[in-house]
Amino acid sequence: MPENRAMTASVTDHATAAPAAGRAPTVAFVSLGCPKALTDSELILTQLGAEGYATSKQYAGADLVIVNTCGFIDDAVKESLDTIGEALAQSGRVIVTGCLGAKAGPGGGNLVQQVHPKVLAVTGPHATQEVMDAVHRHVPRPHDPFMDLVPATGVKLTPRHYAYLKISEGCNHRCTFCIIPSMRGDLVSRPIGDVLSDARALFESGVKELLVISQDTSAYGVDVRYRTGFFDGQPVKTRLLELCTRLADLAAPFGAWVRLHYVYPYPQVDDILPLMAQGRVLPYLDVPFQHAHPEVLRRMKRPASGERNLERLARWREICPELVVRSTFIAGFPGETEAEFQTLLDFMQEAAIDRAGCFAYSPVESAAANALPGQLPQEVREERRARFMAVAERVSIAKLQRRVGATMQVLVDQASALGRKGGIGRSYADAPEIDGLVRLLPPEKASKTLKVGEFTRARIVAAEGHDLVALPI
Repeated sequence: MPENRAMTASVTDHATAAPAAGRAPTVAFVSLGCPKALTDSELILTQLGAEGYATSKQYAGADLVIVNTCGFIDDAVKESLDTIGEALAQSGRVIVTGCLGAKAGPGGGNLVQQVHPKVLAVTGPHATQEVMDAVHRHVPRPHDPFMDLVPATGVKLTPRHYAYLKISEGCNHRCTFCIIPSMRGDLVSRPIGDVLSDARALFESGVKELLVISQDTSAYGVDVRYRTGFFDGQPVKTRLLELCTRLADLAAPFGAWVRLHYVYPYPQVDDILPLMAQGRVLPYLDVPFQHAHPEVLRRMKRPASGERNLERLARWREICPELVVRSTFIAGFPGETEAEFQTLLDFMQEAAIDRAGCFAYSPVESAAANALPGQLPQEVREERRARFMAVAERVSIAKLQRRVGATMQVLVDQASALGRKGGIGRSYADAPEIDGLVRLLPPEKASKTLKVGEFTRARIVAAEGHDLVALPI
């Protein structure tokens, strides 16, 4: 099964068998792709649970399988199509949803249905009701259960102590390398009252880290002109600053973290930095810069003024010296010259990005960048990606070395038996699954134990690659 699959529930071996008498119908679930797809999966699973369907972690014994797909790059498309084929081979009763479900095939028509004509139904992303309608058609809805069978937070695919909170769908930008708007549509911000209500329920359920996600977090509220919503009877503007302020207020009584992802470097982000300097929101920004040279950014049709990003970073760090910045970049974009690539390497060193990832440019079907002149050979793209990552790793490791001797708060993700033989956690500088780890040594005091989902203070004693080693104190 694919390695980046967030969660699976199972699938039946007999394609058309009805649920046995007295048994709740069982639905299998496979979730692929990014955290935004993961939250879609959580909504569908929550509705399945609310309606009395069962889920399982094994293929055998289920009555239906749902595959939530990713369709952003070629590798993701292949993985999604392979997963659908696997589910069909073992079940024969498959519903497909997600970004790939909105993708057209050669000559028009739906790609999934062209490759796998036996699927029962196909929907695009954020289509909970369409998925449930398809489920109802093919697996009879069970009796109405008591609503307390499903927790107030819904079904989560993440560990109990952290959760993703999606604040909007879609994107208003038309970056030439991206097809997300064609699959997820333009920006649609969720009502701020709904977002804050969900956040409060998550904190009350024990979540210690809330990861705010969207396609463009900085643009929250733009589509509704920052209109005023209501939460707890109080007016609140649908805008990122007000959202972060209220999330910080909700997190404070629980000692929980609020972490921001996919933050475009617009000027209004400056307003969030004081909250980070005060420790109310984690001093961590996930900023998708993608490149540094103005001409490459122009060809990419990236938003904001990329040539001023060094100034922005300097200003942010002046306001909040503890700020950690992670970003992603593309090497070998069409037309990229050696000089333009060198500008990117220079930026990486001068900007001192704490955590950086890089993709060798890969054509995505239907993306505008495919028609740009100056397509580079694959070996050049890969060679530039490797050179970028060598620079990025040197910068990251040097910054990690400076933390040796410091004391940091660490959220424990894993602990050994009884919690006395060490474990693995993360500092504020590490988002789950994409950044580094803090390897926790056995506590010096026998009475000290590590518990998953709780914070511990730890002294950093070493840096190893992208990770830190720490001693709980």
